[in-house]
Amino acid sequence: MSEQNFVDYVKICCRSGKGGAGSVHFHRDKFTAKGGPDGGDGGRGGHIILRGNRNVWTLLSLKYRKHVIAGDGENGSSNNKFGADGEDVILEVPLGTVAKDAETGEIHFEITQHEEERIIAPGGRGGLGNSHFKNATHQTPRYAQPGEAGTEEWKILELKVLADVGLVGFPNAGKSTLLSVITAAKPKIGDYPFTTLVPNLGIVAYRDHRSFVMADIPGIIENAHLGKGLGHRFLKHIERNAVLLFMIPCDTKSIKEEYNILLNELEQYNPELLDKPRVLAITKCDLIDDELKQMLQVELPKYIPYVFISSVAQKGLVELKDLLWETLISQY
Repeated sequence: MSEQNFVDYVKICCRSGKGGAGSVHFHRDKFTAKGGPDGGDGGRGGHIILRGNRNVWTLLSLKYRKHVIAGDGENGSSNNKFGADGEDVILEVPLGTVAKDAETGEIHFEITQHEEERIIAPGGRGGLGNSHFKNATHQTPRYAQPGEAGTEEWKILELKVLADVGLVGFPNAGKSTLLSVITAAKPKIGDYPFTTLVPNLGIVAYRDHRSFVMADIPGIIENAHLGKGLGHRFLKHIERNAVLLFMIPCDTKSIKEEYNILLNELEQYNPELLDKPRVLAITKCDLIDDELKQMLQVELPKYIPYVFISSVAQKGLVELKDLLWETLISQY
């Protein structure tokens, strides 16, 4: 998917429909000159609904649709006839879409299941007809309820990419190269920082026709939790990954120091991210020999499984997939 087609944030104005008014009417026919009240209820206003769709990967369809307007409910009529409900508007969104109030930032809900439907802007209730208000002492009520007004509010929709494995690393750590080698995805690859500006997803084929989804996400930098670099645009996608694969080049100044910086950024953004299982891949190992690998092992972070890999030379990739699969299985 091209960068301009990947949209993970939209702000839209949602106007739900107003409810129809209840009817004030009294039964009349050729045999009844003064019948009782028979005013029907008004129909409810149309809802604005978000529906999860596993075949949709982006919020692109809503990028240029700033105003979403549902239909109004119809008024009630005589003979206790209800007014028709207003037409609902259903917006198809990717799984992992979070709906928020644009003014307060309050999170309403998150769409995580295929065909899951949630109302983001409820329509107004229809008014009751005058037949509801008759009683023993007041048998000819000449009033009915008006329809309830709909709502008009700005909402924010944010997409958090759903994947089994999320790649975490500084720019130029080799994340896109790995994804291009072990999946059919074709992310943009370059020898300069922030080559990847949007998440890329790929399916990793494993043994016995099994597979898992890997997400290449824009590189993180120090103080990303404060918004530096691509900041929150990167970090929010990490929340939806089951396993985090930290990728650090073997020629970095200090593997342990770089790992701790990455870990700190995750903690500062959301401490719950530290509860996710982690795997460490030391990349670009085609640049070093076995002796240097043994020297690097001494300074590696403790208590995290690791593997040396080279995407270009395709070394260690089978071991990496085995390690990731074992880690995923332990989670499900």
